[in-house]
Amino acid sequence: MAVTSPAAEKLGARAVESPCYEIRVVGTLPPEALLDFERLTASVHQVETVVHGPLKDQAALHGLLARLQTFGVQVLEVRRLRDDGQPPD
Repeated sequence: MAVTSPAAEKLGARAVESPCYEIRVVGTLPPEALLDFERLTASVHQVETVVHGPLKDQAALHGLLARLQTFGVQVLEVRRLRDDGQPPD
């Protein structure tokens, strides 16, 4: 899924792929934890929540981690996924 701004599209700029991440946390997330990250999805697996999806850049990743910290969420794992959404080999 490519991410471009309307201005970049008008200039014919190439779409830049946003890297995808998978973030595992203890327990379930409150719904407001992902409010500003509309392209992310979360699913609950037993006693963990797995958040996955594209983030624009490292600053967005750090912003999400800071948001999770404000909710007192314990992060277990952060993995950058390959372009096809799969974990690296």
